[in-house]
Amino acid sequence: MPNVALFKQDGSQAGEITLNEEIFGIEPNESVVFDAIIMQRASLRQGTHAVKNRSAVRGGGRKPWRQKGTGRARQGSIRSPQWRGGGVVFGPTPRSYSYKLPKKVRRLAIKSVLSEKVASSKFVVVDALSFSAPKTQEFKQVLANLSIDKKVLVVLEEGNDFAALSARNLPNVSVIASNNVTVLDVVSNDKVLVTQTALTQIEEVLA
Repeated sequence: MPNVALFKQDGSQAGEITLNEEIFGIEPNESVVFDAIIMQRASLRQGTHAVKNRSAVRGGGRKPWRQKGTGRARQGSIRSPQWRGGGVVFGPTPRSYSYKLPKKVRRLAIKSVLSEKVASSKFVVVDALSFSAPKTQEFKQVLANLSIDKKVLVVLEEGNDFAALSARNLPNVSVIASNNVTVLDVVSNDKVLVTQTALTQIEEVLA
């Protein structure tokens, strides 16, 4: 079973912690991770693109000339697609790009990326992140104590508001609750910093 060091806020080691092998010790499935990332990125698209078709553009209510006898091609409206200023054919309309993968596939994907972080020693566990008030500089010092100087995903337990407020303004720091961790969050950051309580909550959800 995978073991990782358990740290304190000051950077000192408080021992070791054993992780759930079924969550943090599996062989990563790259294909499933890829599918999960594509799904998440698709869900982030706004889908507000729109064009005006011939019924939406202004004008064109009258037939420009009579049907027969002019020697010209018959036309019903000056706002038909072939006219300058006419409507657009088959243009994009507002829609949602989101879709869902099966629950088991989503769980396998998150387990895969977490296992990869553990295997590459980029998964840091602290016993707690406790602050008496929102203090950005104090959280910055915690990261320095833990030798974290790259992009990091901070996973906190529900209700740890002071830690969340302390971290959210720091560059290269993303803060998320333990029940909202996604594949895209994990792969977008170099390291994952998680509290011991949040780790327990993650294992309860994914077990």
